[in-house]
Amino acid sequence: MSPTLLDLGLVAVGLVVLTAGADLLVRGAGALALRVGLSPLVVGLTVVAFGTSSPELAVSVEAAVIGNSAIALGNVVGSNLFNITLILGITALIRTMTVDRALVRRDLPVMLGATVLPLLMLLDGVVGRLDGAILVAGLIGYTAFNIRASRREAKASASEMTDDMRAAAEAVRKPLWWSLGLLAVGLVALVVGAGWLLDGAVGLATDFGVPAAVIGLTLVAAGTSLPELATSVVAARKGEPEIALGNVVGSNTFNVLGVLGVAALVHPVEQGGVTWPTLGAMLTASVVAFGLLAWRGHLGRAEGAALVLAYVVYTAVLVVTTPIG
Repeated sequence: MSPTLLDLGLVAVGLVVLTAGADLLVRGAGALALRVGLSPLVVGLTVVAFGTSSPELAVSVEAAVIGNSAIALGNVVGSNLFNITLILGITALIRTMTVDRALVRRDLPVMLGATVLPLLMLLDGVVGRLDGAILVAGLIGYTAFNIRASRREAKASASEMTDDMRAAAEAVRKPLWWSLGLLAVGLVALVVGAGWLLDGAVGLATDFGVPAAVIGLTLVAAGTSLPELATSVVAARKGEPEIALGNVVGSNTFNVLGVLGVAALVHPVEQGGVTWPTLGAMLTASVVAFGLLAWRGHLGRAEGAALVLAYVVYTAVLVVTTPIG
């Protein structure tokens, strides 16, 4: 078997194992959270929301550990671009999304602020450990505030539970060892899958002479965003576009504050091959999405098509302008 086919196989298997690990992690951790008395609403805002971003966390942290900042940062930036353009666009193409006022008032500004933060931190070319601590502290504060605000605004009911939350509730009926087992296997799968994905991605970059940052911005970012894509598409088809929208906004916030923050705590993340035009593209996409959602109050098929086209153009420009060899 050629090295390229082996690397592609590692990427494919790594993505499958990562996705399976994230699902098991959500079920096991969600069941434990419900078992100790947390409400389904709180579980949804924390375990389920963070669980869909756990592949990005696993890959970026492992990349930081081995000193590959290009993939660690590229994964975060690429995932946010993928979420805010392609996932949001596809979801809007399936069903028009009406924006909840609480999302505009609370979550969208936080997402935009979280997008600006790493750009400011990268002015010296690196997101250091102190920067990482600031990002993680921001995530903790945002999560606590979100839970308190949501408890005041609504009471969780069975009809408001997502499929992941229902699965977690079902798992509560199982023995404690079952939930702990799901959690343990999920964590192991995330670590193993992240390792295989990284090995394959770095190998492909070497095979084709492509900068590791570009692999992180495209292949790795798209692969680790598959749970968000699946969640958003299913939610839109079920007539619950607000869940899809909340998933994208929450994931982008977590990617910066949680994924980049933890990765920087483990090892300072250098800017590397992630260029300022690419960082600017992430900021521009976030600002445009914020404007559409905040001022228009909805996203229809026309806006969805424009967002999908924007991602296609961005990817094409990135590939065409990337030096090979």
